[in-house]
Amino acid sequence: MEANKILSADILDLIFEDRNKEYGAYNLRKTYNKRITRALIITASVAALAIGGSLLASNLKGKDNKKVKIQEMTLTEVKQEEKKVIPPPPPPPPKVEPPKVEMKQFTPPIIKKDEEVEKPPPPQEELKDAKIDVVNQEGIKDENIATPVVIDEGKQIVEEKPVEDENKIFDKVEIEAKFPGGDAKWRQYLERNCNAQVATDAGAPEGTYTTVVQFVVDKEGNISDVKAMTNHGYGMEEEAVRTIRKGPNWTPAVQNGRQVKAYRKQPITFQVTGE
Repeated sequence: MEANKILSADILDLIFEDRNKEYGAYNLRKTYNKRITRALIITASVAALAIGGSLLASNLKGKDNKKVKIQEMTLTEVKQEEKKVIPPPPPPPPKVEPPKVEMKQFTPPIIKKDEEVEKPPPPQEELKDAKIDVVNQEGIKDENIATPVVIDEGKQIVEEKPVEDENKIFDKVEIEAKFPGGDAKWRQYLERNCNAQVATDAGAPEGTYTTVVQFVVDKEGNISDVKAMTNHGYGMEEEAVRTIRKGPNWTPAVQNGRQVKAYRKQPITFQVTGE
């Protein structure tokens, strides 16, 4: 290389002076800065795209969450009608003692001498209107007095209960039919098996909907005659009926000491909220 070009020449030209520049090492070193700059630009672009995509996805997810309608299902208890308190039977009427009837003791005739008689028998005039008995008793004259009716003291009149129809379905019973495990297990069963999303999926407007389902628990504890008493629509009654119908057997109701068929009512509340 000429002396006047050394100061202005590139360091690579000095290193590769009189060497084979076509081998490749010269070209790699010559374009090193350009390749580093290009790599940094590409890396920054990829990073920017990744961050932008993440922010965009986050915004879209937030919008979708706002559009999701959340609903809850709550269970309310059916208030059983209070049992009427049956007042105790009235006390028995006071016992009326029949009036005492005058009676004269019957004295069997004994033949004695006059001086041996201690007390002479009553005259015939006294015996005319008196009642003859084994003892003497003061009282009124016996004039066909009616004998009082004998009352069963303290028991009154006991009526025999009519035989009830074996197939009768009771609205009110002494002991209600119960779900195995009690009310807490019944609530847990409904919450786990009833689809609370059915109203929203069917497009129900925002609000609270209480469905009431009536069913019969027979003497063996089987559930039958399940039907909805309300008609809100949007599949709510159908879902409530389905859930109760597929439930396990109950403990039957009891009336007069025996198991009977009885009605039960269960409300289920669906809540549909807006955005």
